[in-house]
Amino acid sequence: MAKTTKKETVNKKNESKTENLKSWIPNKQQRFVLGCLLVLFSIALLVAFISFYVNGQWQTDQSAVSQLGDRAEVVENWLGKFGAFLSDLIVYKGFGIASFLLVRLFFLTGLFLALEMSTKRLKSIWFWDLFAIIIVSVLFGFFATSAPELGGTIGYELNLFLQDYIGKTGTLLALLFGLIIYLIFKIKLSPEKIQSYFDSTKKEFKSELGSLKPQAESAYNLEEFAIEEDPELDNIHIKSDVTQFEINKEALKPTINHSSEIDLNPVVKPVQMDIKPTTVAPQVHTEEFVIEKAEEEDIIEENLASRLVADFGLFDPTLDLSNYKFPTIDLLKEYSTGGITINQEELEENKNKIVDTLRNYKIEIAQIKATVGPSVTLYEIVPEAGIRISKIKSLEDDIALSLSALGIRIIAPIPGKGTIGIEVPNKNPTMVSMKSVIGSAKFQEAEMELPIALGKTISNETFVVDLAKMPHLLMAGATGQGKSVGLNAVLTSLLYKKHPAEVKFVLVDPKKVELTLFNKIERHYLAKLPDTEDAIITDNAKVVNTLNSLCVEMDNRYSLLKDAMVRNIKEYNDKFKARKLNPEAGHRFLPYIILVVDEFADLIMTAGKEVEIPIARLAQLARAIGIHLIIATQRPSVNVITGLIKANFPARIAFRVTSKIDSRTILDTQGADQLIGRGDLLYTNGNDVVRVQCAFIDTPEVEKITDFIGSQKAYATAYLLPEFVGEETGINLDMDISDRDTLFREAAEIIVNAQQGSASLLQRKLKLGYNRAGRLIDQLEAAGIVGPFEGSKARSVNISDLSALDQFFNNEQN
Repeated sequence: MAKTTKKETVNKKNESKTENLKSWIPNKQQRFVLGCLLVLFSIALLVAFISFYVNGQWQTDQSAVSQLGDRAEVVENWLGKFGAFLSDLIVYKGFGIASFLLVRLFFLTGLFLALEMSTKRLKSIWFWDLFAIIIVSVLFGFFATSAPELGGTIGYELNLFLQDYIGKTGTLLALLFGLIIYLIFKIKLSPEKIQSYFDSTKKEFKSELGSLKPQAESAYNLEEFAIEEDPELDNIHIKSDVTQFEINKEALKPTINHSSEIDLNPVVKPVQMDIKPTTVAPQVHTEEFVIEKAEEEDIIEENLASRLVADFGLFDPTLDLSNYKFPTIDLLKEYSTGGITINQEELEENKNKIVDTLRNYKIEIAQIKATVGPSVTLYEIVPEAGIRISKIKSLEDDIALSLSALGIRIIAPIPGKGTIGIEVPNKNPTMVSMKSVIGSAKFQEAEMELPIALGKTISNETFVVDLAKMPHLLMAGATGQGKSVGLNAVLTSLLYKKHPAEVKFVLVDPKKVELTLFNKIERHYLAKLPDTEDAIITDNAKVVNTLNSLCVEMDNRYSLLKDAMVRNIKEYNDKFKARKLNPEAGHRFLPYIILVVDEFADLIMTAGKEVEIPIARLAQLARAIGIHLIIATQRPSVNVITGLIKANFPARIAFRVTSKIDSRTILDTQGADQLIGRGDLLYTNGNDVVRVQCAFIDTPEVEKITDFIGSQKAYATAYLLPEFVGEETGINLDMDISDRDTLFREAAEIIVNAQQGSASLLQRKLKLGYNRAGRLIDQLEAAGIVGPFEGSKARSVNISDLSALDQFFNNEQN
């Protein structure tokens, strides 16, 4: 055999190395695993870097980095000691905040490997990102010399190195040159693009100026527009023979910048009409002439309205109090820090008790989670398959016993979710302040006609509803559970959002102490009857007249809506603001009127049907013309909240009540008996029941708000309701004594003995018909023996006994 030469041996070794190198190239599975590893590593870097800045690792973990081998050493980095080491090495000793670009590099590299994408673009990404890392690091080293953690050690040292040779000015110019290189070669920024940007801005500015000038009448046809797309500028160019617009694609998104909106409708001059008297030909029918004439009158009226708007602008109802200032949020008191304290031990303890109690009854739980609210925590459970919901519902008392809770409420199931809810009161509830609710973005940005901020839900979200959509609100609850505070929260919400010209309150306060503070804003926000001293009604006898006056106002408003040919108050006021309704014809701006009754049960006891009938009539008809009712009562029994009232009050608020029957009366379901009190309420509007912690507002806060409003310029008087004239009784108080009935004295004795002035009593005692008994009552009233008619109540008797009656007759004869 021939011997192998030395050269051949070297070639064989090189070939084997090449084969080993080829065999090292990863296959598809290896590339995928390596890509996933890089993606996860990038996420780990991101967590470590964020923790480095959030926890201030350069202060807390700096001393622990050198002793990472000691297991007893404690670090605060979210990625532990490994994260602390990486942060110190890459961020602090490396490139500072520019190190976040490394996260992007590793993440993209992992994606390219895992998805088997072309690596040509990846090389470009690595080059330019490393270039950007150096530039950004040196920039932070240049500007943030007092914070070395922002630029890193490398950026700081490079900055000092450059300044030693070219000075601060030269270093800054070098950095700017590096940025220019990055913008031109990476972002592809060219002088042509910059010039085209300024040209397009100039064209838009010219088009906006042109739209301000009067233009000739023209009709644009959308089919004539040619739409072109520029992929580089991300703009859409719309060209036509008339003009040219340029709309950025970002304007097509839901978030619209109103300053850049473009009106595609042409500006049309008001139509000038030259109306001349015309002679009707004999063959033209009279009906056609009347229709044409009516159409011409409508056109004339519309043109007149458009000219008025053009000359004077839209009517502003707030001009009378144009300097009115809404109350500031500083008038409200902050009762807590605004956050909810989560007691992890309490949550875990309650969870274990719920699971153990259900397990005792052979009910297994597949999943359980908790949502912590201000005063209640909602535990959502998912039972194992085959468990009946009714079985869990029946264990309400057993779960309450195991939790030692004041009262729990089970929602089985939660509407819209496949879970069962168990609401458990917190041991340390958090007070919800009115300041936190009023100051929330949800209330401040609410686009509602009559926004009301009630409080916060279990998920700690501000609960805001629209009274105009309810359209009436019924509140009930036992004494001391938060009804009066709830009413103050409702009134405060409206005071913070509505101008005095837009809303008026009719306040009924039988307790005489709850709503008296609002007397200070009488000439701003309150409405009352003419010739009435106090705007807040505390006398039940005046409530009937007020309710009937509101019915008259309702009928008057419906007549105005009919004349204006609109369907509701919003359309009417919009038409009035546009000056399309003539004030000389009786039209006026209509504010919302809100009737608030603090204790409805007392009215029902004293007046009965006289109150219930107008209340029911207002509830049925008044919502379209802007009259809304808020009625509160502490006794939600069926004789107070009758079926007629419940049918017209779909929106209801239930504070804590004493029995399940009361809960069903107000909500048509139980649950209000399981509330914990102190503002804990259930709200329903005919659909789901929502649990809310009512916002707390104290009397001094209400006093500050009313003082702030009352100190400002006001209207001359409160908003006057129409005067109500009751039905004529037909009584002639100047009745002649000679015309009295022969049984007059006997009837007077019966009435005085019974101390009850009623015609039915005379019918029974004297065996008379109704007409004669009624005439006798009229004569007794004319003589002053009995009082005036008081509806369903018996007339009062003005003479105490028979001896006083004899004295009365003797005085008459003398």
